Amino acid sequence: MGSVARAGWVSIVAASLAALSVAGASGPAADNSIGTGTMFGFSASDSVREAGLEQRFDAALDPADLRAWLKTLAAEPNHVGAPHDKANAEYVRALFQQWGWDARIEVFEVLYPTLKQHSLELVAPTHFTASLTEPPVEGDATSTRTDGLPSYNEYGADGDVTGDLVYLNYGMPEDYRALARRGIDVKGKIVIARYGEGWRGLKPKLAQEHGAIGCLIYSDPRDDGYSRGDIYPRGGWRPPAGVQRGSVLDMAVYPGDPLTPGVGATKDAKRLPISEARTILKIPVMPISYADAQPLLAALAGPVAPRAWRGSLPITYHMGPGPARVHLAIASDWSLKPLYDVIARIPGSQSPDEWVVRGNHRDRCAPEEWVEAPAYANLRELGRRGGRAAGLHRVGRSARRRAPAKGGAVSQLRYQCSRLPAPRGQPLTATPRE
Repeated sequence: MGSVARAGWVSIVAASLAALSVAGASGPAADNSIGTGTMFGFSASDSVREAGLEQRFDAALDPADLRAWLKTLAAEPNHVGAPHDKANAEYVRALFQQWGWDARIEVFEVLYPTLKQHSLELVAPTHFTASLTEPPVEGDATSTRTDGLPSYNEYGADGDVTGDLVYLNYGMPEDYRALARRGIDVKGKIVIARYGEGWRGLKPKLAQEHGAIGCLIYSDPRDDGYSRGDIYPRGGWRPPAGVQRGSVLDMAVYPGDPLTPGVGATKDAKRLPISEARTILKIPVMPISYADAQPLLAALAGPVAPRAWRGSLPITYHMGPGPARVHLAIASDWSLKPLYDVIARIPGSQSPDEWVVRGNHRDRCAPEEWVEAPAYANLRELGRRGGRAAGLHRVGRSARRRAPAKGGAVSQLRYQCSRLPAPRGQPLTATPRE
């Protein structure tokens, strides 16, 4: 296994995902050794050459460039279908072309639900209406914007349901076993689980499989809040009204656009009816803050939750069911929306049919979110240094294998994972190399 400098088709995909920090750009290189003085996957002699290449690459990084790119990416709402999403794609394509890559934009039409309205109420034994909003934070000008998407979980179902509430800890399989030992069944009920200990999409999927009619997911301060350290803006932990967004698409079944499994979601692609899309959940799912979750949890009775289930809210955690009863309603726009993938490539000199692919998504649910943007900025820095100096041209070696870099949209779909390098509209194949 060689470095990108020695590989064939080098491709950078400007899509969206991963969270590499800008601050880390100027830090020490990762230790890839396996205790023998050599890098994992490299011979001793190749390890020395690779280390020198990486040091030259790191020395050329400019944090000012990374920050400037971040500001451009985050200047406006950049979710799928937003005008700034297309503008960012054109901006990224121009940068890669400037740096000597063969860059183009591919356009797809994907099913991407956007929230139209949602509501959550505690209707018994008392009444409480959840705010479902994130108030402005003093000193953070971006938090006053209202032109981004509200907090919601993409690919949960629309619905209007009322039911008794059950607290589900993290909503993992072992938590259902703990409920069963206590004679508690979630069938016909609405469950509330906290983020953590497993991917968010697994929580409503398991709830659906166990017969629940709705699922709430919140961030408990024990896992992400004042129990861990200072909350934002003084520190980096989640404030009381902060909500974690994200997809709950059942990607274990198949990744990508729910309506076009196995092929690219081109304009003329054959599509499934939404009702037949196996990766879209069948129950409504709503992310909420721990400020909104506390009154709901405080209204529960039933067995006291085991010690491991207890968070850090100033309440006694009960498992339910009831007497807390909640009303949950969600309605979304389920139209197709354009997705812009930037594909930048350097052709390989020896093995042009073998690809080295690097990708990241650039879309975000809100303009102020920098979760994906830092990794995307680092991807572009890789494109700049790779195209100009560090790994390819100035060290006197061309790429051995084709290297495509994909930068597109839709972290929620993990789109780049399911669409390269298959031709547009053709079935996907995967042949692992090395």
